[in-house]
Order: sequence, then structure tokens, then C-alpha cells
Amino acid sequence: MAEKAGGEEFRISIPMAGGYEQLVREEMTGTNAYSEGAQARLVDIPDEEQVIVAIHAAGVNYADVIIRFGMYSSAKEYVGWPITPGFEFSGTITEVGSACGDLKVGDEVMGVSLFGAYATRLRVPARMIFPKPDTLTMQQAAGLPCVGLTAYYAIHELVHPRPGSSVLIHSAAGGVGSMLVQMCKIAGCRVVGVVGASHKVEAARSLGCDEVIDKSTESLWDRCEELEPKGFKAVFDANGVTIVDSYKHLKPGGKLVVYGFHSYFPREGGQLGWMAKLKLGVTALTAPTFSPLAMVSANKSVLAFNLSYMFAETDLLKESMAAMFKWLEEGKLRMPAVEGVALADVAEAHRRLESGQTIGKLVLMTPQALQAAAGRGADKESSADAAEEKPSYDEATVESSPPPTAEPAAAAVESAE
Repeated sequence: MAEKAGGEEFRISIPMAGGYEQLVREEMTGTNAYSEGAQARLVDIPDEEQVIVAIHAAGVNYADVIIRFGMYSSAKEYVGWPITPGFEFSGTITEVGSACGDLKVGDEVMGVSLFGAYATRLRVPARMIFPKPDTLTMQQAAGLPCVGLTAYYAIHELVHPRPGSSVLIHSAAGGVGSMLVQMCKIAGCRVVGVVGASHKVEAARSLGCDEVIDKSTESLWDRCEELEPKGFKAVFDANGVTIVDSYKHLKPGGKLVVYGFHSYFPREGGQLGWMAKLKLGVTALTAPTFSPLAMVSANKSVLAFNLSYMFAETDLLKESMAAMFKWLEEGKLRMPAVEGVALADVAEAHRRLESGQTIGKLVLMTPQALQAAAGRGADKESSADAAEEKPSYDEATVESSPPPTAEPAAAAVESAE
């Protein structure tokens, strides 16, 4: 990562499209020593309705990579260059406006921002933050909003599955996939998860998948036809190259939900070289289209969305987060493994995410958060109990929740089938 002269407060800025070298540390000084999302530029939000949060951690999403490539539509439309990426965060309120309800300085919160969260401090409207539940650590809280909101919207705003519906979920062990699996099980669905590597199979099973297809060792679509000869009620696909076959494997009345095109972008190198750009150009020209007439005849639907355009829908945001908090409290929803990477090492986080080999969620931890975690680790190691039962990973940076409790409706469906 390129660096400018550092100060105590900093953000990661992308001055222009490119590789990891465009992830630049930028010092924040003066009275405006904070980052800010684009929502304040789009809507007239008075200072009285905004808070400043000392960031503990910020979630890393594939959309951040696409922003760096210069190909994320809302980033180009709302911000341009330079831009500080980051849609989600956790932290502690340090300043609060006079019209922010019950929020107060010192509250631990989590929330979303229309960009800007790759920073040590963030100014954000009060309507876009929520008290952090006791069931989540700070790292987990930073990794929940985007994956959870994406899954919730796909399932409950677009698909509306009935108990017993059979669904196919691509990338089932990933961030969004892990939430889709669990929320579909909560809705009583039979879930078939797809993973791209054998080391992800057990993670997908632990999330609740009834069946897991490892496409690195078996034929994806042959296996789908064995499991669901009549097709699926819904398929959730962010791959890109699989969407035609995903559509073909819907049953009548089925819905294909598309929320990304990860496979169209390079998995290593961090650059959109001329070959990658040529591939993207060809893909744009040859991308599949779905005829409305054909869809009517087949009784199938294709639905797509971009979550970043929906952050202004405050009622939907509150409804979605309230549902997730309830499921977390009841033990029906859990965060997958969350791994913390230093904010200063953001290039490494992007590299790992692009590789497609990560399981669960990556978050960027600020220096303050890392210092606090190191202090907790030192306290643990000084105790006799910790010395006898020292874990095989760094608890300051890798966290997971216990498995979810069984959902009665889902259990009934499983036993019936």
C-alpha cells in the first residue's frame, strides 16, 4: 500500500482506477479529521442528525475491489475519484448531534455508509447506525451489515420462499452465501449449497446446507439434476458465468436472483490488464439476455439488484437489521468466521478476497482496535488457564459464533423429505 505522511487519524483513498498501489493511506487532520460517505452529498442531512464514530473495524466486500477497478456504478455516479471505499463498520461514538435520539458518546455501534468506512473515524447519519448487540463482537459487527442485508433483500424482498421450497446457493461458504444459507433455513427451505473448493465443504455443511456440491470434484449441473430433477424454486448467483445454467435449473415459478459477476474479474495480480479488459469487453457483448416473452412462457423470473442504491431506504434498513438482531438473539443466525486484517494492510485483504479462497468474512481493523486486541491477548496469556488452553489461532483477529439452533419449521421439512 502506498503511504503519505501518516497521522493518528487516516483513511484509505483510491485516487484512480488500478491495482493495489492505488490503495493510499491518507492522513486526516484538523476539525474535519474524519471520513464521510456519499449519503451526505445526496441528501440534505443536518449536522444535528449525524454522529462521528471511532472505527474499530470495517468490512471488506468484493464490491470494494470493483470500486478499485473503477467499474462500480454507484461509486462512479455518486463520488468519482478520489474515493474511500467501505460500506460497513463497527466502532464507538465520539461525537453526537443534538437530534440523534438515544444515541450518546461512548455507545458501541455498527452500521452502513455509502462508501467511506476504510478509515479510523467516520461521520455518518444516525439513521444508518444501530446499537451493537451483545451477541456480536466488534469484528463480527463490522462484517454483518452488507452480507446480511444482501441476503435478507434477496430472500424476503425478491423471492418470498415458502417452507419446503428447494433453493440453490452458489458460493455457499462465502460472506453473502453463508447468510443466504442460514436465512433460507430459517424460512424453512431445503438448501443445496455450491462451493468451489473441497476445503469449503465442511463450512457450508456447518451453516445448515442439506446438500453441498463441490464443483471442483463433481459435475455441478449433473448433481443438481440428481438432487432436484424438477428444478429449484430459487437460485442465488453472483458468479456471472453460471447464470444461464442457473436459469435452466429453475422449476416453473422459479426465480433466479443475480447480485454480482465475480467470475468475470481476475483472481490474482490485482490489475485489470489488457487481457482482462478484453475479456470484460467480450463478456459485455456476449452476456446472456432473457426474453420477457420466453420468461412468461416458461413461468420463470430473473431478478437483480445492487445493495448500494438501497441505503437510503431507511424503513427497509431498520426492518432488515431488526430481523437479523432477533435471529442472532434466538440463536438461529450466526456469523461465520471473521478474520481481522490491519487497515494498513488493506492490499493484502483485497488480494485474498480476489483469490476466491477465503471462507467467511474479512474485516479491516484500525490501529486502536489492534492495540486493544493485543492488550486482551496479553492478559489472557498471563493467566494459568490461558496458558493451558491456548487456542490455535489469534483470538484478537479470528472469531466465529457457535452453530445456530435448529429452526422448527426447517427441521420439519427435513424430516418430511
